[in-house]
Amino acid sequence: MTYFEEIHRQTGIKHKHGADWQGIDPEFAARLRAQNSFQTGLDIARYTAKIMRADMEAYDKDPAQYTQSLGCWHGFIGQQKMISIKKHFGTTKGRYLYLSGWMVAALRSEFGPLPDQSMHEKTSVPALIEELYTFLRQADARELGGLFRDLDRARKAGDEAAAAKAQQAIDNFETHVVPIIADIDAGFGNAEATYLLAKKMIEAGACALQIENQVSDEKQCGHQDGKVTVPHEDFLQKIRAIRYAFLELGVPDGIIVARTDSLGAGLTKQIAFTREPGDLGDQYNSFLDCEPVEGAGNQGDVLMNRDGKLVRPKRLPSNLFQFRPGTGEDRCVLDCITALQNGADLLWIETEKPHVEQIAGMVDRIREVVPNAKLVYNNSPSFNWTLSFRQQIYDAWEAAGKDTAMYERDMLMSQHYDDTELAKEADEKIRTFQRDGAARAGIFHHLITLPTYHTAALSTDNLAKRYFGEEGMLGYVKQVQREEIRQGIACVKHQNMAGSDIGDDHKEAFAGEAALKAGGENNTMNQFAA
Repeated sequence: MTYFEEIHRQTGIKHKHGADWQGIDPEFAARLRAQNSFQTGLDIARYTAKIMRADMEAYDKDPAQYTQSLGCWHGFIGQQKMISIKKHFGTTKGRYLYLSGWMVAALRSEFGPLPDQSMHEKTSVPALIEELYTFLRQADARELGGLFRDLDRARKAGDEAAAAKAQQAIDNFETHVVPIIADIDAGFGNAEATYLLAKKMIEAGACALQIENQVSDEKQCGHQDGKVTVPHEDFLQKIRAIRYAFLELGVPDGIIVARTDSLGAGLTKQIAFTREPGDLGDQYNSFLDCEPVEGAGNQGDVLMNRDGKLVRPKRLPSNLFQFRPGTGEDRCVLDCITALQNGADLLWIETEKPHVEQIAGMVDRIREVVPNAKLVYNNSPSFNWTLSFRQQIYDAWEAAGKDTAMYERDMLMSQHYDDTELAKEADEKIRTFQRDGAARAGIFHHLITLPTYHTAALSTDNLAKRYFGEEGMLGYVKQVQREEIRQGIACVKHQNMAGSDIGDDHKEAFAGEAALKAGGENNTMNQFAA
């Protein structure tokens, strides 16, 4: 429906009520409708799920059409990201938001900063989803409010061309609301707990939920030690629970991202149930590190029948069982195939380094069974990208017989190497990593989990050093405000960003000439008009 079609509709509603609604302006009602096109979180989930499905289909046709996102821990961060994307690229197409469980634990828990071990309040995750979409919808209202003011000015000046241009911009407005891929950790409990939390997250607007195959009460960050996985059937119960949550809430296009931590997880809490040789439980158990036993074994032993012989799975004092070393990739491949065959839509393989060929090796094996398998990949700040890629180039040069005598492999992080040929080649590989991963390794979506955590710390450190040092107020003005003005950062007008102009529009509609508006000539935000 176009802007003027909506005005016509609102005019019809007003006329039905006659003189009782004489103070109501149909055009302002149409503006409010345009500024709030999503009535509920479920409206958002349905809308964004369709976007993701279309993007997945486009990627299947052309891997150059991969998607990206950055992790956000506050609604304001997500809002500013999307405003920046629209400013620089003109469209939000292919750009999402990622909600990291790590950042919720570290920054949003009432307990204070916590490690990524599912100890934070589970309700803080849907609360953050709702907060993110509240800020994105406010960004819509703010930008449309500016377009409405453009239209009013053009009309007042009698400039029909400018008025037509403003109306076209309103009709073609692109929302800041984009898909959120939300981290549900390991489900915060059993399958029923997963189902209940998934519903809360979907109702808040999430169209894509990422769940991992770790034990819920032993959950660890994917890039730390001590990870414990669950048998496949336990994980598949949670995938089914999430799918039922999507179906119950009328979001059939909802996306499930099945994450495997098996590459770095050497432990399991339980031996899988098996009905017959070769079934899924038996395949899981086949990776256990076992030793042969004589007779009935020792008191308290857990024994298994493997190929007709009794074996003892190696059990730690923690009562956990360990897998055979070197089985991580095989377990990842089995995890991924099984998840896709049981309702998952996308995969997430947590790796210990960003290496395209390592990822591609596993994806090639998965695609032998599921040809359209696609990944979400964590371009993690837990990786030392500089050192990793310099070492990858070093190893490639050495394998090719190229002279590496001037380099020390373990010292390649040093600034001493920054201007070398090796460092420049490594930087180019970092620059093209996402493109290369999409083309070679089936990566549909690239994300950075914790970027705004690190940028907030870095910018705060730089500001504190300058402001509390010799630069004083110049430390803020030169490095922050002056750059905001010159780079056109919308937030330099922080009153406008917080909704002051939106509030003035409302006051004028509600009170007419009696409105006490904030945006008068004495508003210091006018200093930034240029």
